[in-house]
Amino acid sequence: MKTHTIALNVNGELRMVTVRSADTLLFVLRGPLGLTGAKPGCLNGDCGACTVTIDGRPMKSCLMLAIEAVGKKITTIEGLEAAPIQEAFIENFAFQCGYCTPGFIMNCHSLIENYPDADDQLIREWLQSNICRCTGYAEIEQAVKSVLRRK
Repeated sequence: MKTHTIALNVNGELRMVTVRSADTLLFVLRGPLGLTGAKPGCLNGDCGACTVTIDGRPMKSCLMLAIEAVGKKITTIEGLEAAPIQEAFIENFAFQCGYCTPGFIMNCHSLIENYPDADDQLIREWLQSNICRCTGYAEIEQAVKSVLRRK
């Protein structure tokens, strides 16, 4: 199969990587780029464990081809660098096993950045895009609200 060498802007750094046309962004992040924070879950866009941000908006990296990300700003959990939502997850006990946590944090970070005046309904709508099988969503919702109150 034919390969392409592409440049991806990941966590503020231009990274050259050789990909096949069919390689998903999740596969490239975890494999050749060694960024394992985005997790493979359902691999069909339902669970959100693989969520990253693309130009500041949440994206399930299992649904995006790596070549579609050329020219865009990709941020993974490794690139957040102590975002307030990370501390809020700890303070509010918003995780248990932790597998889904990076995806939730990326989604919640994007919500906070894009909608600093988010109300309860919008928060709940955004949380629906990710699945956690270990804990309830009340703690995650509380973590988001605690960051929004600080803004």
